[in-house]
Amino acid sequence: MVGEVKIVSARASDTLPDIARRYKVGYEEIRLANPGVDTWLPGEGTEVAVPVQFVLPDAPHEGIVVNVPEMRLYYFPKTRPGEPQRVFTYPVSVGRGSWETPLVLTKVVRKDKNPAWRPPASIRAEHAANGDPLPKLVPPGPGNPLGDYALRLGVSGYLIHGTNKPYGIGMRVTHGCLRLYPEDINALFHMVSVGIPVRIVNQPVKVGWLDGRLYLEVHPPFGESGSDKPVNLTPLVNAVIEATGRPPSKGLIDWDAVYAAARRTTGIPAEVSHTPIASLRTNPTPGRTD
Repeated sequence: MVGEVKIVSARASDTLPDIARRYKVGYEEIRLANPGVDTWLPGEGTEVAVPVQFVLPDAPHEGIVVNVPEMRLYYFPKTRPGEPQRVFTYPVSVGRGSWETPLVLTKVVRKDKNPAWRPPASIRAEHAANGDPLPKLVPPGPGNPLGDYALRLGVSGYLIHGTNKPYGIGMRVTHGCLRLYPEDINALFHMVSVGIPVRIVNQPVKVGWLDGRLYLEVHPPFGESGSDKPVNLTPLVNAVIEATGRPPSKGLIDWDAVYAAARRTTGIPAEVSHTPIASLRTNPTPGRTD
């Protein structure tokens, strides 16, 4: 696990998306973390939970890992022997409806600054049907939906890129690409190299350790929006059992906390162990999050 949940006070002019961008959080992340707060008018002085504590995805900590249900990207730069693992993490927008972001292992094959956009025929047809025709080539500039930077992947037609509509970050709104805030793609673009691996995974349930205590992080399942959809308890329970290496036990695990996390799907890691369990698992050296 990395980071910690922040509690901040809203300004009079703030919306939840304003606060989200300020702290590198996406729209759905901050909305789900604050179910009782008005999204567009939280009110001056209202306490807002900023969910910037994360259980790392269950994937090799190298290159880029994107967890689609979480709508979040993790970048693990190479480290020298003896150095702690670092991780940079950013919210992303992902594919909507039939334009789902593919779950693949691929790599960055090209880096483009000020990219031009050549919308495929399928997207041009969709826009034409909606009365918003697109040209065959959208040049670089403020009207380009790719923004100022793009990382082209080894899967044809899919990119990690910026945007000219930053308040859509952290939503299921793309045609399958991964979209970042302009300032975040700027940072990522200048850190990564061509050839690094990119893993896109589907992990609505994550478990992690911190100081010998087990935490559970639950997100709405891939393809569903909002917290009113039930989470399948079987993989959730199996993930907790696998993490502890023991069969279910009321004395070891707070199962009420497990089921509460499943119902709420806030995306905020919740402690689900009664006491430290250091004897069961070696707690890895915490990574640094940026």
